Amino acid sequence: MSSYSVRMEADKTKYPVLLSNGNLVEEGDLEGGKHFAVWKDPHRKPCYLFALVAGNLGKISDTFKTKSGTEVVLNIFAQEHNMHKCTFAMESLKKSMLWDEARFGLEYDLDIFNIVAVDDFNMGAMENKSLNIFNSRLVLASPETATDMDFYRIEGVIGHEYFHNWTGNRVTCRDWFQLTLKEGLTVFRDQEFSSDMNSRAVKRIEDVSMLRSRQFVEDAGPMAHPIRPDSYIKMDNFYTVTVYEKGAEVIRMYQTILGKDGFRKGMDEYFRRHDGSAVTCDDFRAAMADANGVDLSGLEKWYLQAGTPSLEVTPEYNAAAKTFTLKCKQSTPATPGQSVKEPVPVPIAVGLIGKDGKDLALKLEDGKDCGTSTVLMLDVAEKAFTFVDVPEEPVCSLLRGFSAPVKMTVVGQTDEDLLHMLANDSDEFNRWEAGQRLAKKAMLALYEAASGAADAEAAMASSGAVSDAFVEGFRATLVDKSLDPAFRADALVLPAPAEIVDAVPEANPLLIHQVRSHLGKLLAQRLRPDLEKVLAEFDADAGAPYEFNAAAMGTRKIKNTCLAYLAKLGDPAVAQDCLDRARAATNMTDHMAAIGALNDSAEDARTQAIDEFAAKWKDEPLVMLKWLSLVASSNLPGNLKKVDEVFNSHPSFSKTTPNCVYSLLGGLASSAVNFHAEDGSGYKWFADKVIELNGINAQVAARMVSPFTRWRKYDAARQALMKAELERIAAVDGLSENVFEIVSKSLE
Repeated sequence: MSSYSVRMEADKTKYPVLLSNGNLVEEGDLEGGKHFAVWKDPHRKPCYLFALVAGNLGKISDTFKTKSGTEVVLNIFAQEHNMHKCTFAMESLKKSMLWDEARFGLEYDLDIFNIVAVDDFNMGAMENKSLNIFNSRLVLASPETATDMDFYRIEGVIGHEYFHNWTGNRVTCRDWFQLTLKEGLTVFRDQEFSSDMNSRAVKRIEDVSMLRSRQFVEDAGPMAHPIRPDSYIKMDNFYTVTVYEKGAEVIRMYQTILGKDGFRKGMDEYFRRHDGSAVTCDDFRAAMADANGVDLSGLEKWYLQAGTPSLEVTPEYNAAAKTFTLKCKQSTPATPGQSVKEPVPVPIAVGLIGKDGKDLALKLEDGKDCGTSTVLMLDVAEKAFTFVDVPEEPVCSLLRGFSAPVKMTVVGQTDEDLLHMLANDSDEFNRWEAGQRLAKKAMLALYEAASGAADAEAAMASSGAVSDAFVEGFRATLVDKSLDPAFRADALVLPAPAEIVDAVPEANPLLIHQVRSHLGKLLAQRLRPDLEKVLAEFDADAGAPYEFNAAAMGTRKIKNTCLAYLAKLGDPAVAQDCLDRARAATNMTDHMAAIGALNDSAEDARTQAIDEFAAKWKDEPLVMLKWLSLVASSNLPGNLKKVDEVFNSHPSFSKTTPNCVYSLLGGLASSAVNFHAEDGSGYKWFADKVIELNGINAQVAARMVSPFTRWRKYDAARQALMKAELERIAAVDGLSENVFEIVSKSLE
């Protein structure tokens, strides 16, 4: 770690902007049309946090006064024609600075803070000290060109990179194996920031959904690794969802165990001990433990072991003794290089729901009163917890707020239990979770009915797998005006295909897609009057000026979720309505939602909507990224031909631009029908592009290999096809280390 002083000289016409870390201490003109700038950063830092920018960029400026009275100059630099799209990022930065002072007492420590947005950047952003470098898609936004999710992500990532000023910069990593020390902690901090700025329950649902669909998948595959890995070939490959997202869940467990105040005490001690130092995950854990006078040594196992633990809970009620016991067992499956696993500490947040839908008072057998919710610590393979004075058999609400990153099975849990939770649970996450469990059970039953059937649709229709009670539970949530509209929308979203792939042996991805589509259409048919009523109710605000806040986002989210369900009906009138909405939309959120609802439709309306979108936005590269993703992700049969045409000849696509590659190839990988086509055409096309990209940008190519890493999860025919493509990639002369590491581990 060193302190830096940087002098830059450049042609003033070509490079009017000269930036580096720290404070600008001197600048001026030189002979020959040149100029100079001198930057000094008084804070010691590792070299990876050094940055230098020279270019011809526009700028917007603002100021922020810290709680101790220092006025900080804030600048955002981007291409001149994009400056009007930087205002929201600036407001997000000021919110981040204020929040970090209020929540953790952390002030900014220099006189200036700069953000630079550039189009061609492999990552999302980088926290270089006082000079954050961003991919422009995470800075530039206007209501006409950015969706609610774009605004939401910009706010979160601006916060994330700013929060690194203390968790990553002031206190940094001793070595790259400690990457989760800064990334897991800072992801947790940006999650908390977004929760406070918007809806906490909706944010938690979003984070857990992503964890299950991506990180649990990584944990179950050949790239499984602990949040603190012990080896790597290319460090680039360990900027993973495990290090970041699972790392954040481990940090969240500290707060669950210690409480919010205890966690803050631990953070204060961490900074007191280590400000200006390069440290380890063990140092963080020690500060947390010492500040609170508790033993947290067991948490080290979460840093050392890969894989997602499985939690099995068996509830037992003794009516005569008025006791309720939870028998808990945990295990973690073997992962590459780790065949033997030890039990890890699993904090289980618990509530008991009575017949009237209200939480019961909790008292453990040791006499401790626990209010209506408590945290039980399972730190051994098996343990039982008994509550006393329980007046009636309750429904247990377990793992509230998703208090640990585990897969949980509740033995004997009935549909009636889940419906009771869906209607009454005071924990909003578990209320959503109950609906997800019901939907997953229905999807698995439909999958079983359709497997091997000559007519899968007929087999599903006659299976009786979807009960009236299930449909009524979804209806009740849809129409419940006491609930946050955004929560109602999230509760209607069916579990991701990845969750079903994990639940069945040798999964057929096309059949899973068919099952999900069947259930979605069935719900649309049964709930159509209610969907239309809710859509009309929230349409009333359609002409209002765009606002980015939790209430306005919730309105758009529930409205567009209803529209997406109605579009599943295949009704030409609904398709035309979607096209009309796309044409009339006054913001990108509604525009994209209307087109997205048509994306799997064979109606002419889809073609018109897609073509009109491209014609309107062809000169806006960031908007056209949405078009690339939309076109590639369609499940219309034969769409691979269209994707190939776009890759080879569309003016909005460039294989040398990472954002374009992520949008187009990432979109195709999410299309079950075209990526997983039975003839292997999707796999071959995708592998061809990975090989081509390997010679252009190895980091991007390595990211694109990931859809192949799960090949062992699929049916035998697809296993053979995907393995063959991995072997073909592995045989390429001059294969980069980035791609080689992922391919070779996938084939082991």
